[in-house]
Order: sequence, then C-alpha cells, then structure tokens
Amino acid sequence: MAKTYRIGVIGGDGTGPEVVREGIKVAEAAARKHGFGIDWAPYDLGGERFKRTGEILPDGVVDELRQLDAVLLGAIGHPDVRPGVLEKGILLRLRFELDLYINLRPVKLYPNVDTPLKDKGPADIDFVVVRENTEGLYAGAGGILRKGTPHEVATQESINTRMGVERCLRYAFELTRKRNQGNKLTLCGKTNVLTYAFDLWERTFYEVARDYPTVKPDYAHVDATTMWMVKNPESFDVIVTDNLFGDIITDLGAMIQGGMGIAAGGNINPQGVSMFEPIGGSAPKYTGQNTINPLAAICAAGMMLETIGETEAAASVEGAVIRSLETGRIESLSAGRMGMGTRELGDFVAGNV
Repeated sequence: MAKTYRIGVIGGDGTGPEVVREGIKVAEAAARKHGFGIDWAPYDLGGERFKRTGEILPDGVVDELRQLDAVLLGAIGHPDVRPGVLEKGILLRLRFELDLYINLRPVKLYPNVDTPLKDKGPADIDFVVVRENTEGLYAGAGGILRKGTPHEVATQESINTRMGVERCLRYAFELTRKRNQGNKLTLCGKTNVLTYAFDLWERTFYEVARDYPTVKPDYAHVDATTMWMVKNPESFDVIVTDNLFGDIITDLGAMIQGGMGIAAGGNINPQGVSMFEPIGGSAPKYTGQNTINPLAAICAAGMMLETIGETEAAASVEGAVIRSLETGRIESLSAGRMGMGTRELGDFVAGNV
C-alpha cells in the first residue's frame, strides 16, 4: 500500500493562503508521479483568528502538530495586529515548543532569474545557510528596568549552550558531507568581539570537525561573510551560524538569488515534525488579486518533500521550477509582473512536474 503523509497547513495571513494553495498543487502533482499520498490538515491560525477570538496558538493545536509528518506555512503578519504579537505567539513559539532547532536556507540562483550581482550566474550562487534556530539573542533572556525614565536599562542576552551549538554544527557537517559539492563548511561568527559566545561556537566547531575528515572546516567573521557573499558567492558551500547572524545573512542570500519571490526555508527538527515556508511576508496589499508569486511556496513544498524522505519527488518539484523558468514564460518574480497569475503559475509548474 502506498504511504500517505499527514501534512499540516497554516495558510496564515494576507497572501499566505494563496501561495500555499499553489505549493500544495505542485506537491500533489509530485506525489501522484511518485506513488504516495498526502492528507492535508488545515489550521486556522493568524491575524483573522486573533481578531475574531483573541486566540493566537491554542495548546491543543501544538499537541496536534507534533503528531504530523510536516507543516507547510504561508505567512504570518496582519496589518491590524501589532507587530510581534503573531510572530512571537505563533512562529517563535512553534520554534521553541516543536524544537525546530535548525533554520535551513538554500541560496540558489535558478536560470532566467535576475541577480543584482554583476557577472554572476547559477553556477556561482549555490550554497546553503544553516542557522541555529532556538537559542542566541532570540531566546528571550533579558529585560527592562526603569522603563520610560532617563535611567532606563535594557538588556538582551545571547544564550548559547554546548548542546544547542553542537547539534546545530553536527547537522551542518552532515549536510555538507551529503551535498558532496565543495565539501567546505564555513562557521560565520564574530570571535574578535563576541569572545564568550563564539569561543564556544569555535571550539565546538573544530572539535566536531574531527569526526568529519572529508569536510574542510572554514571560519569567517560575519562582516567578511556578507562581503564575500556579494563579491564571491561561489566561495561558499555550507555556512553555519547563530540565530541573529543567520537571520541577517539569509535575507542577503535571498536578494542575491533573485529576491523573496524565490526564497524558501525550513524550520527543522531532525527527530520530529518540521515546518516549511516561503521567506517573503504576507504582502497584504496583494491579497485576493491573483498576482502574488507562489514560487517560494512551491520551493518550500519541495524542501518539505525532501525532509520527509521523498527525495525523488522533491527533485521533481525543483526540476519543474527550473523547467518553468527556462521557458521564459515567467517574465518576472515580482507581483503583478509575472506574465501570468498566481493560480496560472501554479498550474504551469505542476504541469512541468
């Protein structure tokens, strides 16, 4: 009997439900081609639910998500809800409660996609960023004293544990070995200033490297990393870094691969359920217009298939995206300028699976 996966769907806010719909469409085409089933489980989470009920993320929903094979997320962010409420209440809470300790961001330039980097093409831009996703400055340690007075004090602490650092590094070494491309893993840090946190990262990095003799360990300060991402992106294979630096350099990565319209990411728990999403926001001004680019959500669905073990289906999704771009019929990755609508683009890619 063919295997059936149960996948949670959080359409979220703005154009999130629209792009997720196209990701589902393409994933189903790949599932049919490769002989497995997908049972989609929709969840009403986001700004509209919060406005309607005051609920952000019920405890029972978190328990249900733990039982799934994966989660596909559209976008979180509503113009009528104060910034941070939904992001902390849904995204950050899920990262911590589901222990999604790896944020995985491929940075890959596809054919017929413009990059702002002069004289660079698909052969030059193909690397992956592994970002630690549950510690660092985003752990929420700190506070404010004497708020609103001239003597106000604000602290924000970066929490780095040996366990959290090592499991992130081991994931990155395993990924580098599996990719078997440049076989180089670059630790991105700031050892000359952040001498406590990145002393832990650097010592652990070179200790773990002894278990991976086929992988070349490399180090670069975060400022140098951003410069080389622009000047010589071909010098990178896999980059591993902490939560804050990873958040910043992956947005730069999205730009050099053509923009938010093609950038996808995964929040990974290698031992549990993982969640996948397009990197762009909810883009509420385009809601319901059938003009938003769904390629990032489609690529996120492909990442999801690879992570649950359907590697051939994932390759079919990526191949369909590449073939669709190679035709030249997708005129732009920008909303309203693609040469076809959101639904039509999803149909086009699904037809190329």
